[in-house]
Formats: sequence, structure tokens, C-alpha cells
Amino acid sequence: MESVLNVENVWKIYYYIALFATILFLLKLIIFTVVGGDSEVSTDFTTETDTDISFNFVSFQSLVSFFMGFGWMGYGCLRQFESSLWSAFIAAFLMGVVFMLGSAFLMFMTKKLEKNVSKDKQTAVKQIGRAYTNFEPNGLGQIEVEISGQLSVVKASNSTDQKINAFDLIRVVKVENDLLYIEKVKK
Repeated sequence: MESVLNVENVWKIYYYIALFATILFLLKLIIFTVVGGDSEVSTDFTTETDTDISFNFVSFQSLVSFFMGFGWMGYGCLRQFESSLWSAFIAAFLMGVVFMLGSAFLMFMTKKLEKNVSKDKQTAVKQIGRAYTNFEPNGLGQIEVEISGQLSVVKASNSTDQKINAFDLIRVVKVENDLLYIEKVKK
């Protein structure tokens, strides 16, 4: 009686695992590209959550990545490199783990991009920026200024009796109640 686990049968298993995982990966990619992958609800409140790699390590995406790497490496080892069954399995398993870790790492780095950056408006005091809109004397408008090292457009108040036109250079003189007070820079 011939063994069921021979190279001619096993490469087909790797091939079908790889093909199925790749189809799932492509379907997920197409669906999230067309429909969108946002699972957040837009509301009036904001929350800040921290995630770590353990949250992303065992997910649908990482499991699909594991089986893609596992299947294609096993198939390649048996069909192209003519490896033994055990060496093909070990190489496939290691490649699956690499794909899984890579997927988890990419998801972790993507989640870091979603974090809200808090800006300390006090860092804008004495900064020079530009008026984004026209300001009437003691009026409100918007300015473009660097806050916490990031160029931002924020609401401001003209603290002088002088009109400030859009694109004039301004200086932030104080911050009170989360509102920046500005004056025109004299040339």
C-alpha cells in the first residue's frame, strides 16, 4: 500500500491552501477598497485608545497572511526546490509566521497613524504666522501658525484696533480659553 503523504499529493494541499488564502486576501482587499474598511462611528465624542501588537497578531488578516505564506512556500519548496516533505513543512511554517508577523506589524503601524495628536496651543505664543482670513479690529477669524511643531489653521481673535488682511504676517500674543489672540507684525 502506497503512503498517502507523498510529494505528489502534498504539493496539492499546499497549493489549495495558498490559492484559497490568496483569494480571501484579494476579496478582502477589493471589498475594503470599494466599500471602505472603516468600522468607526462618527459621533460628537472622541476617545483615545492604545493598541499593541497582541491585538493585531491573531486577526483574520494575519491568519490569511499566515496561510498565504505557508501555502506558497510549501508549494514552492516541493515543486521548484524539490525539498523533502519535512523541510518543506518547516520552511512553509516559518514563512507563514514571517507573513503573519509582517501583517501584524503593518496593522500595528497603521493603528499608530490613527492616534489623535494633542496640540498645546501655548506653544504658539510668540510664533509668527499668517492671517488665513480678514480680521476686523477686535474681530474673529482664522490664522495659520505652528502649534506643537505642526502647521495648523486655528480660530483666533485680533487683539488690536487695527484691521488685519488675509495673508498678513501675524504674531500670537496670548492664549486664553483655547482662543489665540494675535497682532499684526510690523514690517
